[in-house]
Amino acid sequence: MKRGWVWGASALFVLTTGSTIPASAGSAGEQAAAQAPQAPAVKPDQNGVRYLPNDQVQAMFAKGGPLVETDAFKVLASRRDRDGQAEVHARDTDIIYMLEGTATLVTGGQVVNGKASGPDEQRGDSITGGNSRTVSKGDVFVIPKGVPHLFKDVKAPIVYYTLKVTQQ
Repeated sequence: MKRGWVWGASALFVLTTGSTIPASAGSAGEQAAAQAPQAPAVKPDQNGVRYLPNDQVQAMFAKGGPLVETDAFKVLASRRDRDGQAEVHARDTDIIYMLEGTATLVTGGQVVNGKASGPDEQRGDSITGGNSRTVSKGDVFVIPKGVPHLFKDVKAPIVYYTLKVTQQ
């Protein structure tokens, strides 16, 4: 199956060819999933294209949350108003495109006080020994599965698309 994404701040197209991928509940823990915003019901058309108009995309960026969720990938309207926790995803590679704001991204190293937060997910207080870099509008970065990462020194808000590609 081939997939393509067209990213913009005002609307989102997700193009898939081949078989349609069924929607999934995602990899967050049950408690977090119950509290987290749900992805809009976006059914693919006969060609596998999923379209979210500007008003739906902007509404999700206002609070942060999923735009599209399938078994193979998730597209998130991500928003942070403060520093985050350390995260490690056992099956998801994160591809991030920064739309606004500035923060320090720490990757690699070891998670401090890491605990399972859901299936194939770990969260912790911080990271020791990682690499730090300043990220801002226009930056793109790829965090492979299994690599600890966190945002700190967040100049609120930071707004970014996250594409999570799930390894089966």
